[in-house]
Amino acid sequence: MSDLSEAGAVALRLVIDPKLLDIVLLSLQVSLTAVVFGCALGLPLGAAVAVTRFPGRRTVVVVLSALMGLPPVVVGLAVSLLLSRAVPLGTMGLLFTPTAMVIAQAILITPIIAALSRQVVEDAWAEYREQLLSLGERRLGAVLTMLWDLRFSLVTIVLAGFGRAAAEVGAVMIVGGNIDGVTRVMTTAIALETSKGDLPLALGLGMVLLTIVLALNAGAYLVKEAAQRRFG
Repeated sequence: MSDLSEAGAVALRLVIDPKLLDIVLLSLQVSLTAVVFGCALGLPLGAAVAVTRFPGRRTVVVVLSALMGLPPVVVGLAVSLLLSRAVPLGTMGLLFTPTAMVIAQAILITPIIAALSRQVVEDAWAEYREQLLSLGERRLGAVLTMLWDLRFSLVTIVLAGFGRAAAEVGAVMIVGGNIDGVTRVMTTAIALETSKGDLPLALGLGMVLLTIVLALNAGAYLVKEAAQRRFG
């Protein structure tokens, strides 16, 4: 209990710490950028798999579902190898930068967004398929139509992707290196303070991270509800 009370006091002090602000901003920058790329790839992919029939489709669905459980450390290791100086991409100097962290997080969340959106779109496609095809809608048009009509339902999936990205520590630790002032984000800072034995500070950082995630999710939910009431 003393650790929890001390952690609360630490969390309050951290709110006004400029160094923490830099860490929070970097955390949001990395995670939100990864979500943008994850949505750009995952939503169209999931919708396309949902509305099309092709040989091996069941295999693709199974693979997408399996990739939802990608081990973060394996992804981090793979990305670090791809960006190391032993391969051509290494000359770009991306390893141990926020860009490498974005790549790792995007790889982790894209299958999640794709698999969940496929299920949502497929359920709606079963209901509206005949109507859309009777209107002469082609497959590409059907994909875009379904994504637009289901945009409010897909917000929950996007938030799930953001939550996964914001909570990531293993992959970003490997590809980012947890360099102070360069690649240190909230999760890696918590891991570092825990390893140093400073549990009150680690708990305080955890409280701050939890508050930020809850605030962003609440804001997105309120925006979704307001837009849904206005536009239907």
